[in-house]
Amino acid sequence: MAVSQSPRWRRRKEERPAEIVAAALAVFAEKGFAAARVEDIAARAGVSKGAVYLYFADKQALFRAVVAEVAPNLERIEALAAQHQGDFPGLVRALLPQLARTAGESRLGAVAKVVIGESRNFPELARIWHDALVSRALTLAAGLIARAQARGEVRDGDPRAYAFGLVAPLVMGLIWRETFTPVGAEPFDLLALARQHAETALEGMLKRRAA
Repeated sequence: MAVSQSPRWRRRKEERPAEIVAAALAVFAEKGFAAARVEDIAARAGVSKGAVYLYFADKQALFRAVVAEVAPNLERIEALAAQHQGDFPGLVRALLPQLARTAGESRLGAVAKVVIGESRNFPELARIWHDALVSRALTLAAGLIARAQARGEVRDGDPRAYAFGLVAPLVMGLIWRETFTPVGAEPFDLLALARQHAETALEGMLKRRAA
């Protein structure tokens, strides 16, 4: 008589891809993409090398899954922006700290460090990162800024350049956390950085009201 699989085993099998992705993230962050071996990832996940290939074709497929795991939920951010009833300054003051919290609680900076360090030899990593996160985030922010310009809240100028300026300090803060804080540099509070930068950026972006 055949023995049926228990619910516990079925749950374990369903969780396996997520466990492999978590292991890949840890190994990529520690060793970089080039030095990371599928054997290392399998050992970290507690599975065989063959089990990794059952779910992921190669290391690049694993990296795509890692990016999807750590990237902020842009659809949720877009929905929050669409539901916002106030003005553009209020939106910036809400979204930048939210991005800082999300990034600070994830390994987003570790993945960015891998991309920056290895994109020359593995340009596909940069393309994955750009298409999955950077381009989408920049397009979202630029669209919000363009609409604020149409309402007369934001000065004339390239919305994409404004968007770049809004998010750049947070990216630098993440890189600082991953690169310099581990060797003794004084850390930055990402949430405080986001709040301060929001005020600085708005000071330069907003149109001045006539006296």
